[in-house]
Amino acid sequence: MGLPGAHEPFPCPPRQTTWQHLDTHLSELPVASEGGPIETGKRLGQETMREQLKSIFRFLLLTLSLLIACASVHAQSVEFLPEIDTYLKLNSSVRVYFQAKDDREGGDPVQATLGPSIQFYLKPLLRLKRIAAFDLNDEKHRPLVLEAGYRYITAPNADPENRFLTAVTLHFPMKGAVLVTDRNRVDLDWKGGQFTWRYRNKLTLERTFAIHSYHLIPYIAAEPFYESQYSKWSTTSLYAGCLLPVGKHVQFNPYYEHDNNTGKKRNEQVNSIGLGLDLFFSIEKK
Repeated sequence: MGLPGAHEPFPCPPRQTTWQHLDTHLSELPVASEGGPIETGKRLGQETMREQLKSIFRFLLLTLSLLIACASVHAQSVEFLPEIDTYLKLNSSVRVYFQAKDDREGGDPVQATLGPSIQFYLKPLLRLKRIAAFDLNDEKHRPLVLEAGYRYITAPNADPENRFLTAVTLHFPMKGAVLVTDRNRVDLDWKGGQFTWRYRNKLTLERTFAIHSYHLIPYIAAEPFYESQYSKWSTTSLYAGCLLPVGKHVQFNPYYEHDNNTGKKRNEQVNSIGLGLDLFFSIEKK
């Protein structure tokens, strides 16, 4: 065949998007060939890891697209809420964790929240362990979790706030491998010499799905707040997100949050995109 003539446009390869380029790059990751210095088991492990990375990239693309689409509906009021929770399991019945995050809980302005909590477990249920087998948060294996904690809260141009919290969380295994979580929490707040309290009830439904060998956990949740300062149910928060475990110690939680605040005279609706990072460690003797 001759070269294309001057009157014929030279054929160009189709344009790739950034995510298609990442996917192509992942598919070209080197894998040890048979008979090489790397054992067959390691070669298969590389192939599995490559497939998991491709699955994670694809799902993150879908998740981020959905979050951006939801937030753009009310683009005039969108917040980004980062969060890091570090968990340390002391034994089969006790766990402590430290939380650092930005939030707008209960209609508050964007604020930084820091503080520790301690949790007490009941024995795990076999059915809960099966449903939540791929979730790194093993509190979901327990039908009852008790929690007490403290939070130090700061916001621009505002007095710092001291919060003591108590929570009771129930986990229910349902048909179709659905896990239902019912968290009942009370916050006791002191700010500028004033005391207020609030009750909040968060109901979450989640289910694990598999993409090849990778398991992800999408969820939806709703949480109404009763605020003593308004003497009514003043805020409702709705959530949609997905838990993405990576290895044995790291789990990401990208989510979309919609808040409807009626505590003040003017009804306020706020949309947020959050990204949580959960780190899990244990000193339990097995």
